[in-house]
Amino acid sequence: MDMFNKVTAFLQQALETQEPSINLLDSFVDHWKAITNYYIETTDESRPVKHTDIPWRLKQMLDILVYEEKQEGEETGSCMEYLLQHKLLETLCTLGKAQYPPGMSQQVMLFFSKLLGQIQKPLLHLINVYRPVQKLIHLCGLPESQTEKEESQFLFVLCTRVKKDPYVLNYILEVTKESQKQRSSSTSEESVEESCSGSSSAAGASFSPSARTEAQFSSIPQTGIVPVLIHLGKSQKSRIALRAMESLLQLVSLLQEDTEQLLAERTPVCHLLAQRLTELYCLVPSTLDHADIHSLPGLQWRTQFTEDSAEEGRSFPGSEHVYRFFCFLDFCDQIIKEAPKVLATKVAKAIHHQWLKGVIEPQLLQMSEVGILVHTALLSCSLRHTHSPFLLEELINFLLGSDTHSEQRDESTAHKLRYFLIEHCNHISDEISITTLRVFEELLKKPNRYILTNLVLRNLEMRHYRMPGSGCGDERQGAEADVLEEADEMEEDPFFTDMYEDSGFSGQEPLLSLPSVREKHNPSTHIQAADVVNSFLCLVPQEAKTSHLVQEVGYDTYVHDAHKLTFHKEKPFTFGFKFKECSALSIEWNWPDSAKATESASNTDFYEGHFLKMLFDKIACILEQPYELNLQVTSVLSRLAVFPHPHLHEYLLDPYISLSPGARSLFSTLVRVIAELMQRIQHIPNVTESLMIVRRQLMGQEEETMMDHATLLKGVIVLEEFCKELAAIAFVKLPMEQQ
Repeated sequence: MDMFNKVTAFLQQALETQEPSINLLDSFVDHWKAITNYYIETTDESRPVKHTDIPWRLKQMLDILVYEEKQEGEETGSCMEYLLQHKLLETLCTLGKAQYPPGMSQQVMLFFSKLLGQIQKPLLHLINVYRPVQKLIHLCGLPESQTEKEESQFLFVLCTRVKKDPYVLNYILEVTKESQKQRSSSTSEESVEESCSGSSSAAGASFSPSARTEAQFSSIPQTGIVPVLIHLGKSQKSRIALRAMESLLQLVSLLQEDTEQLLAERTPVCHLLAQRLTELYCLVPSTLDHADIHSLPGLQWRTQFTEDSAEEGRSFPGSEHVYRFFCFLDFCDQIIKEAPKVLATKVAKAIHHQWLKGVIEPQLLQMSEVGILVHTALLSCSLRHTHSPFLLEELINFLLGSDTHSEQRDESTAHKLRYFLIEHCNHISDEISITTLRVFEELLKKPNRYILTNLVLRNLEMRHYRMPGSGCGDERQGAEADVLEEADEMEEDPFFTDMYEDSGFSGQEPLLSLPSVREKHNPSTHIQAADVVNSFLCLVPQEAKTSHLVQEVGYDTYVHDAHKLTFHKEKPFTFGFKFKECSALSIEWNWPDSAKATESASNTDFYEGHFLKMLFDKIACILEQPYELNLQVTSVLSRLAVFPHPHLHEYLLDPYISLSPGARSLFSTLVRVIAELMQRIQHIPNVTESLMIVRRQLMGQEEETMMDHATLLKGVIVLEEFCKELAAIAFVKLPMEQQ
């Protein structure tokens, strides 16, 4: 810019002193002829270009063009006309391709970059500009290139210009009318092939996702700006890779309908992004510790180019590959988020076919426990890094399928992967069970209504878990007698009464009371609300309770924290949940405010579905399972219980529903666990003291030592905390005026 300023100042001074004006065209032509004369006169072919006056001449020509544009305004100046008519850019491309003198390609890249960056008038629609630009793009991204820095700068400026004038994308992608016709015909052929593939798959024929992907993109040009940017994005030099990825983001975020169609159908951007993601995933070692994968923080794609990225990428063996994969996954997620719908959908589907179906699914269905564990952990972490709606939709479809009808008990092949994932929650390996449960917990955190529908709600829609003819929840809200009658029925349950008689439980322990609420509102309604909360609070008999003996872990603290939504996340055996988060997710899902009316009579056999069955089975075994597994099971159930769907709330949090024959609810499952508990702790001497020791060890107040019945004692503590949390969830879901 110094030389440009000097030229500008000199020209301005000449005009002010009324000296003969400098002929810009003559000066421009002189500089160009000096460059061409060099090739005629020089005899030293090894002399680097930086030791000649070519760089200076090119800069003078550029300064003249910029100055001329400012002086001419809307009119095209004579120097620019000379450059276009005499095809100077074509000649420069030829010289750059020949690399004569050595280093000439860098100078040509710099000239093009500055020309496109500093000239304000549209240029890329002119044939004598876009043809050389196309040729220069083909010179980028070559193996062992020494001009990556200049290439990335040139392509960044080019993408910036296309972003400003999207209509020129046709010229950059070398799209002609004939190629568009060929593409439309090939697209129709692909649709026929896809339908045929679907038929063969339905008939049981094997089908390779990668083979179909290659077939789909065989008619798309594999050269051009997109492959070059993907190639430069792999550069070991962080600045070059960052600039290339920023350029690609600019390119895919073009919002015009015709441009998104061009990028989706006339470039391999979808295929190459999915291919690169798959390559990085395959580099992740299968010997990783799943705990290291879960400990990985949320990564953003730009963080891999920061100064601290190298240290973060070496936090555990093999972490650099994990780090690079999740950074690129975030980059793909960002592209899908910013791209128009047509392009975003195609990128997401390409990732589905190449990465999810082509690589992850076989790994999840393999027999090796080590492989299943690592890839399930990677899947869980991938869900955590996915935020764009289109990619999330593909992930959900991949994991859960598209079924929305009620499940049947013997329905194991409706969606193979969904079935196997649920089965993996009951795996002989506790680590695989815990890691797979984390996958479902990550799913439940996602803002997608279909997840809840597929896993749970489709089986609760008709409320067949209720006894036919029993009243709806809203019908009994104003009837105190019904509430008391149902409470009496629960007390008469043999599982419920026997366990307390055997334990000597008096039933006089203080329960949750809502005195201020009862005074201000209909007392029968709030007696019911208090009874629901207290039903969970008093499930665990007094001799098995220890939280009241430890400061700040009693159920009153849970209820107090229900208002603040804090729930002691620092304690290892408590289960924090986000009521506001789950409520916010469901606002746009148009869930009903009240439960659906049940039919007067129904002979339908209720089945809670594979997912809830698995969770209830795990809760039923809470006294026999490892502590960490119990934490994960209760964490998933707690998150489910928070969602404000009336059927889900009734099925998980209403102790008073009259269950249909053979049906079970969360509360009835817990009642049977408590009955088993009371029989087993009778054989443990000083059970309360032992429970206190285990509780202090879990809280880090005492050093952990070997104890008899450790698994059972830890299960009791988890069970007590879980019941308190369910009570707090039921309380916090009450309308604000009832709290």
